[in-house]
Order: sequence, then structure tokens, then C-alpha cells
Amino acid sequence: MPTILMNSGAAAALLFCCGFASPALADGSDDTAAPEDFALHGQLTVVDQFHPAFRSPYRGPNSLDPGSRSDETVAGTYFAGARAWQGGQIYADLDIDQGFGLSGTFGVAAFPSGEAYKVGDANPYLRLQQFFLRQDIGLGGEVRNVAPGANQLGTTQSADNVVITLGKFAMTSVFDTNAYAHDPASDFLNWAVIDSGAFDYAADAWGYTYGSCVEWTQSWWTLRAGFFALSRVPNGKDLQTDFTQFELVDEVEARLDLFGQQGKFKLLAFLNQARMGSYDDAVRLGELTGTTPNTALVRRYNSRPGFALNIEQPIRDDLGAFLRVSFANGDEEAYEFTDIDQSLAAGLSLKGTGWGRSDDTVGLAEIVDGISKSARSYFAAGGLGTLIGDGRLPRYNPENVMETYYSAQIASWLAASADCQLIVDPAYNPDRGPVSMFGVRFRAEF
Repeated sequence: MPTILMNSGAAAALLFCCGFASPALADGSDDTAAPEDFALHGQLTVVDQFHPAFRSPYRGPNSLDPGSRSDETVAGTYFAGARAWQGGQIYADLDIDQGFGLSGTFGVAAFPSGEAYKVGDANPYLRLQQFFLRQDIGLGGEVRNVAPGANQLGTTQSADNVVITLGKFAMTSVFDTNAYAHDPASDFLNWAVIDSGAFDYAADAWGYTYGSCVEWTQSWWTLRAGFFALSRVPNGKDLQTDFTQFELVDEVEARLDLFGQQGKFKLLAFLNQARMGSYDDAVRLGELTGTTPNTALVRRYNSRPGFALNIEQPIRDDLGAFLRVSFANGDEEAYEFTDIDQSLAAGLSLKGTGWGRSDDTVGLAEIVDGISKSARSYFAAGGLGTLIGDGRLPRYNPENVMETYYSAQIASWLAASADCQLIVDPAYNPDRGPVSMFGVRFRAEF
């Protein structure tokens, strides 16, 4: 698939889409403006990634292209918000997207760009990606300012509160968040760094779903619970809007002091209930029929549970560390996210205060991902997954990725980043790679 270059009309459309400010959310800031009744913000993010040719004695339908390759994604968003009543806010996000992930977003389980969707298009297209209601119920305690930003009206909030969110939104905007590794538009790019790799979260092919969640915050802890629609078929574009296929998710967060800094420790559990295929059943059917195993042929109503541990810990004012550990049942196929059953990601994030660039950030992370024995047998027999499938897997190794980036604040509204990733044993296959991945990113907020 060739590199997608924007024509002038597409560029103009995307720039027009991003014509409003998008301040960062900052709880407890002292300089927050008066409470807002309405706000319109925007952003534009451009990512271009390249990898040189790498060793590949064979390849399959879902393999990373072994030739020298470059691809680009462009995403612009309008964020609109309005105050509906006391504590009630309504938000709507209109996206315009264009471009492709490398190799059509195939070939690596820990895919190298969180700005790349599982669908792509050479021409810009519009979608109303989010439309949701948020209700804030104060329970007392210190009143804090909340700065205005994308999907956040400037307001005040009591320290103890209940927040209810209902509608269509990205569930990862509420669950599994991390201050150092969660936003591919500004920090790390790799899928298994910005989200827990084995967290098979409910989402359509663009990362959004219908559902509701409740967050209850008291003192040093927060409890979250949610109910969300899964796709009609694994990794699909269309959601099961009658909720007969669904995900339940719970998360507990504790805020504790360490090194004189307050860190966050989160433990999440999820359960997917849907028609999904067993790897073992697919392999058995393939052996009986003399065909390549295919989980789509053996799907039945079943469940897939998992958990994720997510830690963010400031070490000093300009340096923080993070850790993600996640696990999912590997007997059934990955339903929504990616082909990962076990994942460990850890890293550091450093502000540029020490060299006079306090708004710049440099990050370093390492990821180790794995799949179950059942999944290994499936891919060894030529099966295809959500993102991977080399047509064979003679030998298995965990997939290992190291990522580093530098983000420079060029102006108050513009940041530019350089990103480098080394992918060892892509798709768990030691016969292919390693792959060196280089990227540049521009992020504008207006």
C-alpha cells in the first residue's frame, strides 16, 4: 500500500476542522476561567511512520510488509460541549480522518501507531465518533477547579463525587488511563503502551462504543464500573446495539504517596460475553477438513475474562514512571483490540526542565507481549487473527518492542515529535525481523 499524501483540498478541510482551542484538562488548577456553558475546540494530528526492509523468508495475509515502507495518518476533530442542567454536560465529537497504518494496520500485535485505526481510506471522511452525556453529582469535600479542554467544560467539582457517563464514547477515556502513557497524539504511539495490551476493550474499528459507566470518588480512592456494547463480529465496524454481546468492566484506583509524590495504582477486570471462536476448536476443524483453521467457523456464545494492573508514579516533579501488566483468557480469540494474551509494559517520562525546555517531553518504554499455547497452535497452522498471521509460526517467541520519543513544544498550539521503535519477533515470529520503525508526529490545537 503506497504512502498516502494529502492533496491541498484534504489538507484545507482538515485545517478547517480544527479551528478552535483545546486546552489541557487540569484538575485543581488555580487559574481556571469562570464556568463555561458552551465550548468548541479542535485538534489536528499527523503521523508518518517508516521502516526499512527487514529479514522475511516468508509472509502471510496479515504480515508486516518486509519491504521499505512509509504510511501516513491524518486526524482532525471538533469537540463540542454544552451545559444542559446543574451538573449535566453534553458532548459531541466530529472526526475527519484519512490515511493508513503501516501494512494496512497488520503485522504486529503491539501495533506501532495508536493514531492508526483498523480501517483506512485514501480520502478524508467524516464520522460522528462520540455523543455522550456526563452527569456530575457532588458529595462534599474541597471544591476544585477543572480547566476547560476537549470534552471538558471549565467548571468546579467537589473532591468527593459521582460521575455518570452515558452514550457513545471511547471507554478508554475513563478506564485504564495513565498520565504518562495514554495519548498517541502527544506521548507514546505503540498500542500496548498507551493501553494495556491484553485489555480487550469494547470498541468498533475506530475505538468507540455505546455504553454507560459510573465513577465514585472518595478521599484517596475511586471505583469505576461500566457496561458496553461489543462489535457484532470480532474486530468489526458495527456495534451490537441491542447489547446481547457486551463487556462488563470494573476498576479500582488508589492514590498513594511514594517518594513524596502521589501515584495512582489501578486494578481493572473485564468480561466479554459474545459469539467468539475457540482456537482449539478452529484447529481441530481445520485438521478434520484439511483446511486452514478459522475461528469464524467455530464461533459460539462464550466469555473471555481478563485483568490489567496500571501504575503511574511521579518520582520527582519532572520525572515519572509507569507500569502496565495485563492478562486475558487465551482459549478464545481476541475480540476487539489485538492478538495479545499477556503483556508487560514499563517506562519513564521526563520533562525538559533540566535543559530549559519545560514543555518538552522525552519518553522511553519497553513492551513484552505473549499469546497462549492454544493461540500459538492456531497461528502455527496458518490461522489469521485480529492483526497478525504470517501463514505459519514454526517457532514462537514473545514479541518485544522498545519505544522512545521526543516531543518538542514549538508554539503554544503546536508540538512536533520524533519517535523510534525497535520491534523484535513481530507477530511472535523469530523468523522475521527485527524491524526498526521511525516516525514523526505533528499535533496542532486551536
